[in-house]
Amino acid sequence: MKTIAELRKVTVTYGTLTALNNVNLQVNSGETLGLLGPNGSGKTTLLRLLAFIQPPTKGEVLFKGTQVTSANNEQMRMESTMVFQKTVLFNSTVHSNVAYGLRTRKTQREEIDAEVQKALRLVGLEGFEKRHAKKLSGGEQQRVALARALALNTPLLLLDEPTANLDPKNVSIIEEAIATANRELKTTVVVATHNLLQARRLPTHIARVENGMIAEAGKAADVFDRLSKTLASFAAVDNIYVGSAETKEGGTTLIDVGNNIHLEAVGNHSGKVSVFISPEDIILSKSRFASSARNTFKGKIIRILESDSVVRLEVDVGKPITVQITRCSFNEMELNLNAEVFLAFKASSVHII
Repeated sequence: MKTIAELRKVTVTYGTLTALNNVNLQVNSGETLGLLGPNGSGKTTLLRLLAFIQPPTKGEVLFKGTQVTSANNEQMRMESTMVFQKTVLFNSTVHSNVAYGLRTRKTQREEIDAEVQKALRLVGLEGFEKRHAKKLSGGEQQRVALARALALNTPLLLLDEPTANLDPKNVSIIEEAIATANRELKTTVVVATHNLLQARRLPTHIARVENGMIAEAGKAADVFDRLSKTLASFAAVDNIYVGSAETKEGGTTLIDVGNNIHLEAVGNHSGKVSVFISPEDIILSKSRFASSARNTFKGKIIRILESDSVVRLEVDVGKPITVQITRCSFNEMELNLNAEVFLAFKASSVHII
């Protein structure tokens, strides 16, 4: 497999802070590479290097075997495009936003219209051309930003936490658009994420980033097989617990994660295990509710993180558990700090990794 982009012994410093330290990384043509690591590990800096919008302090960045320098940087930047975690849209229509990059490249109007239509179809926004971009929901705005990048048809697409703080519907649409671009358009994709489930289902290969270094790289399945041994590096990721597991009758496992908290998972496991629960998989209620879910807890809200369309709540049930709900649900339930709530999630939502 050919290498499309490469970092050789790259170090990036900001004053006394070292963001990346002697990093070597290869991105192979046609693959989807996941940069997996907690916030602050250096993933965004890696993407900025691969987008050719930031030079290394030391080392080399190469594209298709050619070193990227100040002399050819402008030309190289035409070969990749990056979608940032914080969406920035112009105060204009969806069509105008998606067409922006094509217009700056002096593309003919007929081709612009065709590429905009194709990109909007990929992200499920057909018919939105005349809508005002800034009046869309947060998830729809992120899809517009992705469409703007896809319309350029660059060989390399870089995505920084593309589904952070989005509702499940928009997450599914964006992930499918990314997979389609890779599969059908043959676009090479590098996606930075700290979402373990996303990293498990989307990339073909993973580079695990830890403290500004590549801790390991390889096929996604191989990296995940070893991940539980180094899970301490993912302390910033929500809802990861280490505990002692024992098999129950009926094909489930009971996991003691401390503080008298037991989690029930699918399958037969025993001994020390690491588990992950996606915040989106947890149901929250202000009153005790009947549920077939194997895991139910009563707790108190100790932290609220609000964004455009979703709200993340940290609930103390003896262990902190992070829950993600829509802003609409948050407002309807009139939730606030120290409010008493009830949580429920299925055994199949407890992922042993």
